Amino acid sequence: MWFKKSSEQIKQTHVTELLDNISSNGVELSIDELLQYQQKSSLIDLTANKSLHGQLSGNYLARSKGRGMEFDEVRHYQTGDDIRAIDWRVTARTGKTHTKLFREEIERPVLIATDLSNSMQFGSQLLFKSVQAAHIAALIAWHAKNRGDRIGGIVFNQHKHTELKPRSRKTGVLHYLHALIKLQQQALNSFTASNPNHEENTTNANTFFELNCARLRQLARPGSLVYLISDGLQLNQETTRHLSHISRHCELVIIKVHDPLELELPSVNNKINVVIAHGKHRQQLTLGDKKTIKDYQQCAHLLAKQQQHLLAKTGARVLNFSASSSIEQQLKQGASAWTR
Repeated sequence: MWFKKSSEQIKQTHVTELLDNISSNGVELSIDELLQYQQKSSLIDLTANKSLHGQLSGNYLARSKGRGMEFDEVRHYQTGDDIRAIDWRVTARTGKTHTKLFREEIERPVLIATDLSNSMQFGSQLLFKSVQAAHIAALIAWHAKNRGDRIGGIVFNQHKHTELKPRSRKTGVLHYLHALIKLQQQALNSFTASNPNHEENTTNANTFFELNCARLRQLARPGSLVYLISDGLQLNQETTRHLSHISRHCELVIIKVHDPLELELPSVNNKINVVIAHGKHRQQLTLGDKKTIKDYQQCAHLLAKQQQHLLAKTGARVLNFSASSSIEQQLKQGASAWTR
């Protein structure tokens, strides 16, 4: 006998298929779901976006010219040029001495700071924001590894953090991935057993976020490529000060991960009363009510405006990702800032 599926059943089936495609349950992390991004690293491009500072060595092209590994051009020999760089073939062909110029290759560490705190342990459609953040971090790490860069950074939740010194090759990536898995599980465990006092938890989250931004500032050497992946809910003047300092000497990219429910309430045909609870705090909302929808959107707009104001002060490049679909799908739909 054939039964027509309801729209809710169809939606649930679609979500299940999406989760299967990315080997995730949407809440916890596994090594398999993070390893898959090794095959998807071509989705992004971490080419240097600004001049790099410091005397480093490696695979990024500096703006200045000099002796290095990457050939740049041939020009007429000038007094003081290194005779070892003379291009004898061009010299013989033209009858005039020519010398080769090289661009210095500069390696920069890629530092990734991934926020797995309580506010990130939320998702209304596909993934928790924390899981999406880990997927983005894995994609960045694998791409950096394929470029020959060293990968390190910080993984932190509301109570603990792990620092990883930049390492090259696959070892650096795997150390970071295992840190993501460990601290995500710790965050889930502590979240379910956390103090129900919302104000106290919020204060702890703000303080810990500030401390990790301060530590990231200390770790980021001039010329580093630094990623901060978070929902930005703990941004304040102090964290902005730390991040703006980083962007003066490094290339800083802030990736904001959001959930659709944070922007607007779900659309329903009839009015439905729902209760939202967080520890001891309970609030009732009426879905489908025009005034409720308007008030909710105004609050969301105000918060987004405040975050945008603070982010502008950091001097960072800002990218936005949703937890409601895979990062591969979002990148293919036009996150051009990653593929410049």
